[in-house]
Amino acid sequence: MGSFSIWHWLIVLLIVVMVFGTKKLRNLGGDLGGAVKGFKDGMKEGGAAAEEKPAAPAAQVANTAAAEKTTIDVEAKTKS
Repeated sequence: MGSFSIWHWLIVLLIVVMVFGTKKLRNLGGDLGGAVKGFKDGMKEGGAAAEEKPAAPAAQVANTAAAEKTTIDVEAKTKS
């Protein structure tokens, strides 16, 4: 009762294909594959950039972090 058999998954797959159609599912698969590929490339580039970049002095890091930090105050108003 707790696990599904192959027939359950085939029926679910058939219903998903009937609802969304094969073209949308193909586009979704292509988009997902592109996102994964972009993520992997970004991880490779990020690792290479971190290794090439020398460590900055602690004082310089603190000054840069303070300069980049900004605060935005936003007041949320509710409808009455």
